Amino acid sequence: MRQFGVAARVLLVFTVVLGIAYPLVMTGVSQLLFHGNANGSIVKVNGKEVASDLIGQAYEGAQWFHTRPSAAKYDGKASAASQYGPNNPDLLKLVNERRAQVAQAEGVDPSQVPPDAVTASGSGLDPAISPAYAALQVNRVARERGLSVAQVQQLVKENTHGRALGFLGEPYVNVVTLNAALA
Repeated sequence: MRQFGVAARVLLVFTVVLGIAYPLVMTGVSQLLFHGNANGSIVKVNGKEVASDLIGQAYEGAQWFHTRPSAAKYDGKASAASQYGPNNPDLLKLVNERRAQVAQAEGVDPSQVPPDAVTASGSGLDPAISPAYAALQVNRVARERGLSVAQVQQLVKENTHGRALGFLGEPYVNVVTLNAALA
């Protein structure tokens, strides 16, 4: 019986410390230091929650910046890549079709279309595009929205993020926050 009592007290102490106190402390610290991230990185337009800046969205229409293609059709429940290997002829065909479509939509030569405009991300939910792909879309978006090219370029600049810690990854443009700024 003595060992049972000791085990019960240890169980109770660890339940309180690790099951209640630790999660509350971590929640408090994350809310204090990383409030936006802890709450889903929500993007608001006119005070209304419209998206998370961590999850890409499908934008229809020439008045919006377009994201990378998505094998998951930007469905968070279906996050996945296409599973096409680099030597798969179906992937090459798909990339060439996408390149032709983007080139036609943007009024440029297919050789000017950046790789991220024609290839999906591993998750299928990536909200980021390269600055080159954003720059390719500036003229179309400015024309469709009746804005100056300089205004749209400024919005792209404001939504361009540098390398993490100054040296990790590549610069990127978050299309979700950019389109929210356009809205």
